[in-house]
Amino acid sequence: MSGSVYGKNFTVSTWGESHGKALGVVIDGCPAGIDLSEEDIQKDLDLRKPGSNKFGTKRKESDTVHILSGVFEGKTTGTPISLIVYNEDQHSKDYGNLAYTYRPGHADYTFAQKYGFRDYRGGGRSSGRETLCRTAAGAVAKKILSQLGISFITYSKEIAGISSEKIPSSRDEIFADPLYMSDSDVSVLAQERLAKCIEDKDSAGGIVECRIKGVMPGIGETVFDKLDASLAKAIVSLGAVKGFEVGTGFAVSKMNGSTNNDGFYADENKTIHKKTNNSGGILGGMSDGDEIVFRAAFKPTPSIFKKQQTVTSEGKNTELEIAGRHDPIIVPRAVIVVEAMAAITLTDLIFSNMFARMDKIKEFYGK
Repeated sequence: MSGSVYGKNFTVSTWGESHGKALGVVIDGCPAGIDLSEEDIQKDLDLRKPGSNKFGTKRKESDTVHILSGVFEGKTTGTPISLIVYNEDQHSKDYGNLAYTYRPGHADYTFAQKYGFRDYRGGGRSSGRETLCRTAAGAVAKKILSQLGISFITYSKEIAGISSEKIPSSRDEIFADPLYMSDSDVSVLAQERLAKCIEDKDSAGGIVECRIKGVMPGIGETVFDKLDASLAKAIVSLGAVKGFEVGTGFAVSKMNGSTNNDGFYADENKTIHKKTNNSGGILGGMSDGDEIVFRAAFKPTPSIFKKQQTVTSEGKNTELEIAGRHDPIIVPRAVIVVEAMAAITLTDLIFSNMFARMDKIKEFYGK
């Protein structure tokens, strides 16, 4: 199975299944000398682990991470970092009726068509549980980026059609809310909407917004590996993401050039700034030094407890009633995953940028 490795200079390779013995990730390209502990990674894993609130799956997993390699005496060694998380609460019997039946909205049918075989226990490799590997790798990437003064604010902007326009001032403010929203009053309304979804045996979708400060200008390549294109690939690679936009996003299609263009100005120190940020901090595929802003739209969780029309692997029409433990919404748990993929992408492109100028290479080597 190809397609499980992401990045060129800072590479992330994930492995494992939802109901297998364990999941893990191998990170290659991490510089030596960075302080790194299991606690650094665990903090992020705890923000996405299942069973953390009433709006999540009832599956109980500690998601305890173990560092197998690449760290010695609390510092990265420059060699591949291998991380593992053991599954503890698999209920594979809940999926027995899915061995020959395709779940609507899932990858069951396409997986079977591609490989002629599939792991039907919780979706196997296509399960959202794979994202714990990305979250762990993202925690390592953020340790690198923090030393460059780069910081993230990522949150649930919209849940079940209930949206907040408030921009949070701190991570603590976000993660104190059960839905990771920026406005507690809006969150209450969203929770009421979700409670109705649960009562109706249904699910809901939403939007995650990510804001990144401190990114130096010039990060990203100019053609196929543009920063916005790379972020789009990273974020849309998350199984439930169906939309992606940067800055003002799709609304630019209704604007004029005169209103969409971000005017430049220089302050008294001749430092260049923009008057607005419709570009979302990216121009020509490269960071422009302003705050990077993007949003990802998540579809409703496809595993719902209503009866659904489907077919068997033999082409027989049937109805399906899904059992098991499922999230009525995945957006809150996806917040830290979106942030992780953004951090991995930025780290990879920043490392690539080190080769962009000969004068900087000579300066590095003292020539």
